[in-house]
Amino acid sequence: MVLDALARLTEERVDHRFKGLPPDAEGLTVGELAAQRRNLFTGGFTTPVLALSAERLEHNLKLMEAYAARHGLAFAPHGKTSMAPQLFQRQIEHGAWGITLAVPHQVRVARAYGIRRVFLANELVDAAALRWVAAQLDADPDFRFICYVDSVRGVELMDAALTAGGASRPVDVVVELAAGEGARTGVRTEAECAAVADAVAGARGLRLVGVAGYEGEVPRADPERVRAWLRRLVSLAVDFDRAGRFAGLDEIVVSAGGSAWFDAVADVFAELPELSVPVLKLLRSGAYVSHDDGHYRELTPFNRVPEEGALEPAFRLWTQVVSRPSDGQAFTNAGKRDAAYDLDLPFAQVVRRDGSERPATGISVTGLSDQHAWLRTTGDADLEVGDWVGLGLSHPCTSFDKWVLIPVAEADGTVVDYIRTFF
Repeated sequence: MVLDALARLTEERVDHRFKGLPPDAEGLTVGELAAQRRNLFTGGFTTPVLALSAERLEHNLKLMEAYAARHGLAFAPHGKTSMAPQLFQRQIEHGAWGITLAVPHQVRVARAYGIRRVFLANELVDAAALRWVAAQLDADPDFRFICYVDSVRGVELMDAALTAGGASRPVDVVVELAAGEGARTGVRTEAECAAVADAVAGARGLRLVGVAGYEGEVPRADPERVRAWLRRLVSLAVDFDRAGRFAGLDEIVVSAGGSAWFDAVADVFAELPELSVPVLKLLRSGAYVSHDDGHYRELTPFNRVPEEGALEPAFRLWTQVVSRPSDGQAFTNAGKRDAAYDLDLPFAQVVRRDGSERPATGISVTGLSDQHAWLRTTGDADLEVGDWVGLGLSHPCTSFDKWVLIPVAEADGTVVDYIRTFF
């Protein structure tokens, strides 16, 4: 089923819906275009065009597979980063337990492409979505679905929807511990966590399987504060187990882990004592798959533990100089519709002219319009109208979502695949 669904993506016809692809490829299937192995720079692609590095993508997949295995962690990378079933499958092939998601639409995409284990990092109180999840569970005994609960009211709404829908399998839930007062979602105190767990115990349609949270929301996060919160999470799991709240389970789920503090998660989860049944220590970091040239380059835990390896930024947005009105200014044809800008502006990295590539010396991005990047140039800049400028991006989640079909290019520019996204 999985391979058949993914194969159907290659049967989609190339047309005007897909930015940057060669106009003369219209009418070809994606698979036919991929088989041509066109060159990103000479094969008719139009600017702007976003590309993923084939080599760096594979490096990142292997690195996090090895990291999770080395630290005894199961891995459910957050799929909201890419919303790309082809990448979900590659993550599974590289050892992922399943895929983390955030909202019902994303779960539907994952299920359409055969993902069998989904961790929903949100409380799900939408009755229509709960009925759909219940139907999926009833129809497929191999489907594993886990989601947050963070309120007694939420538990009541979930149970009412599932009971009314006649669900035969309970929905597995984990109590979400908030990362601190004023943080995002989650239960604020351990006493309130116990009350939510009591509500789950009284619900016919739910089953408590563990605890979870997101350390990235710890206020004024630093290593000490993050580890202190993670120890609260571990202690909550221990206390729930001692109280018999996990009776009858084959495993207990303890989950955390964004892309900025997974080293702390690995360290503290290693401290977790033996519980009544084995523990699934579930890491959920997602931005690693493409990494970036800004936000996560600065925040990645591999900066703190360089002996563990290093992620490599896999995105590059190719844009073209369309105006050079003065010695100190230039404009390219990619803007807010094409590039992530919520955390940092893009970074000018390289310039291509007549088949040669050089560093973007003296060139910086100072702003974005809808369809233009504003460049400041110094006397060191060698830049002309028509040059291609390769931009690095910050924040993978808001890079993937602007592109429906993304070429995957090898180092010499040969395009070997196309990644389809569903946002």
